Amino acid sequence: MARDKELAVSRKEARQQRKIKRLLNFDYTLLLIIFFILAFGLVMLYSTSAYAAALKQGDSIFYLRTQLKAAVLGFCGMFITTKVDYRRWSTLVIPAYLFSIFLCIAVLFVGVTINESSRWLRIGPISFQPSELTKVAVILLVAYIIDRAPKAQRNLKGTAFTMLLVLPAFAVVATNNLSTAIIILGIAFIMVFIASPKFVQFIAAGAALFVLVVFYITTASYRAGRIEAWLHPENHMDGKGYQTLQGLYAIGSGGLFGKGLGGSMQKYIVPEAQNDMIFSIICEELGVFGAVCVILLYILLLYRLLYIANHAKDMFGSYICIGIMGHIALQVILNISVVTNTIPNTGVTLPLISYGGTSVTILLTEMGLALSVSKNMEFQEES
Repeated sequence: MARDKELAVSRKEARQQRKIKRLLNFDYTLLLIIFFILAFGLVMLYSTSAYAAALKQGDSIFYLRTQLKAAVLGFCGMFITTKVDYRRWSTLVIPAYLFSIFLCIAVLFVGVTINESSRWLRIGPISFQPSELTKVAVILLVAYIIDRAPKAQRNLKGTAFTMLLVLPAFAVVATNNLSTAIIILGIAFIMVFIASPKFVQFIAAGAALFVLVVFYITTASYRAGRIEAWLHPENHMDGKGYQTLQGLYAIGSGGLFGKGLGGSMQKYIVPEAQNDMIFSIICEELGVFGAVCVILLYILLLYRLLYIANHAKDMFGSYICIGIMGHIALQVILNISVVTNTIPNTGVTLPLISYGGTSVTILLTEMGLALSVSKNMEFQEES
């Protein structure tokens, strides 16, 4: 009896120690950065969208209120994914991936058109973009494959097999949303690249990816039109060229420290400034200084994700964080590149800052996965 009591006490102490370890390991820095970027995004969203919301919706806080609702829903999702051990999601990886593809196919037939794009599904009062769910599904799928067969990623056959599994999602999403499809393929590419030490096969894969993207661009006239608008925006003032030029005017007029919060004039002119072009308004109101601060915040966010990935307990958790890191990095790079007219207009949002309910909700839920991984981090003890 005494021995049984000792074992019970030792098990209880072990459970308490695990709880304390998880509490200490939890990445509060990452959570603080997420809060800060989101809060900053809400302030900039109101500054950018108040006039447009009053004009179109009759309510100056319409976009802000909608974004807040999405953020609250996202934090609920973050709470769930943080509390649930990330390893438990491994059993749902394949069903989740197939279900996300099914939803993307459903968009092609019963999708809701918003701003001349059919990318949303409506279920009752809720409308959402299934392609955002597909990003998370692909991250989990590739992390699952790498965790189960890490050595297979070191040869061309294994790498090609992993990328082929992602191609159905890419093909379905690319039908009406090429920019998101490129991000999906880019996330998988980054994850597989890190899992493999060989570079030659990735040069070949990069070339194949480039050819695939060029093919998709040439299959639709509106995509080719975006290339033309990128090269000569002044000749396309009735479409994307107008948006691009006005965004560049906003960036140029901001100077070093900007016109001050709320002082933008281009936000009255730039079409849908609260969406893809919000970075140009940040540059106008806060200047180069504000733009650099925003970029540094994202770099800090990526650093914390990399830190968690390096100290994750297993490869599944590590590559979940790498996938999330690739997702954030790709969207930030693409959004800023579009705003500065470095690449053609692709319609990619700035993470946690641009207006977009589905994007914010899914991103916050996604961050919960990284926080769940952080609770189980392992550190090498110093001798």
